[in-house]
Amino acid sequence: MPLTIAFDNSYAALPDRFYTRQAPVPVASAELLLLNHGLAAELGLDADELQSPEGLAMLAGNSAPEEAAPLAQVYAGHQFGNWVPRLGDGRALLLGEVVSPTGQRMDIQLKGSGQTPYSRMGDGRAWLGPVLREYIVSEAMHALGVPTTRALAAVATGETVLREAPFPGAVLTRVAPSHIRVGTFQYFASQGDRDGLQTLTEHVMARHYPAAEDALDLLQQVVAAQARLVAQWMGFGFIHGVMNTDNAHVAGITIDYGPCAFMDRFDPGKVFSSIDRMGRYAYARQPEMAVWNMAQLATALLPLIDADQDVAIAKATEAVHSFPKIYNAAWQEVHGAKLGLATVQEGDDTLIHDLLLLMHEGQADFTNTFRSLAEGGPTRDQVTNRAAFDDWHARWQTRLKQEPGSDSAKQDRMQQANPALIPRNHRIEEAITQALSGNLEPSYRLIAALSAPFASDRQYDDLRAPPSESEEVRQTFCGT
Repeated sequence: MPLTIAFDNSYAALPDRFYTRQAPVPVASAELLLLNHGLAAELGLDADELQSPEGLAMLAGNSAPEEAAPLAQVYAGHQFGNWVPRLGDGRALLLGEVVSPTGQRMDIQLKGSGQTPYSRMGDGRAWLGPVLREYIVSEAMHALGVPTTRALAAVATGETVLREAPFPGAVLTRVAPSHIRVGTFQYFASQGDRDGLQTLTEHVMARHYPAAEDALDLLQQVVAAQARLVAQWMGFGFIHGVMNTDNAHVAGITIDYGPCAFMDRFDPGKVFSSIDRMGRYAYARQPEMAVWNMAQLATALLPLIDADQDVAIAKATEAVHSFPKIYNAAWQEVHGAKLGLATVQEGDDTLIHDLLLLMHEGQADFTNTFRSLAEGGPTRDQVTNRAAFDDWHARWQTRLKQEPGSDSAKQDRMQQANPALIPRNHRIEEAITQALSGNLEPSYRLIAALSAPFASDRQYDDLRAPPSESEEVRQTFCGT
């Protein structure tokens, strides 16, 4: 029986120069590894149908439903600050869009589905490790409340992918409100294609910012969305690793989980990505890099902001310069909540920074330190300068007493801001290693635990522990 999905494809209705139409490249032997039943229900899809032979064929890229319109999107971008005029989906295909029962339009994309015209000598495939990493981390981010792409399924291909060594191939089915990036705007701007730029702008406003009135208004709203997103990253110790403009989503969601990682010990200069040799995308530099990306978007939009280039530059510059104020307010809100503060008072930022300094000096675990505060645990054991911590703790308690509500209500608020569980690097690597030997149980368990990161579930206490020295993961990799 043919698989029927009610695709409603607005991106495929754009002019042909926005993409290349092509079918996925079939795989040798598809096997369903992971299926996100909850997300399937949110999308209005039948999980049983997705597990059928026809559903598996779609998730593997061996066939596409009649209503699908498979295409690879074109875009450009700055990669580690270097301009690349033509990138595009080199190993991914957008199958189409569905409108969920709640009215939300979502892309369904296959990642690892074979070569496209944008593959740039790549094989267009993915191996099991990065597919599992993106599945686990993106779903964990969703559970943490951070805007993100999501994972619907992971499928083994029965084929071998060559990277540093031969690895089993896999395909990820990724779901997102769209896959439109800063680099998409840069592509049309660099082509001198004003009509294409205008068409893209109108599409993005209709899809993501219906209240936006023009290109300048769109820019302002994207800047605000990016500022709020990065503030959330910082509050969870998340390091994206490749904040290139082609990985910056215009709707302010986290996209393209390559060498991403969550910190264990707090270190503002922390870098995990093996390709970020100069620390461009280190933890503490992420706000600065987001501003840089927004400046590139502003440059691309100049022709639509004002016919007078000087006027356009002045307006765009003002929009980009709004980032710090929005980011600082969001950062204060995120970190204030972590300390149980629902209001903002003078000196709160100093209180937060003083704790972070103690954590850095003592190499304290980022997640466990804040969670210990939320649970009333022995937090001073997390730091080395305990006298300084005792002084800080007294100041914090004095400040906390000025907040409305009972002590238990404040503690509950803190526990909803400070996860007990994050997808720690060594646990992800453990899951990948076990999966390579055919054991998916650690992946299932990790995904289940991370679906409720703020709960104190004793059966997952082992997943809260930082890595031992021998378990520590010091580098992460793109997998391309």
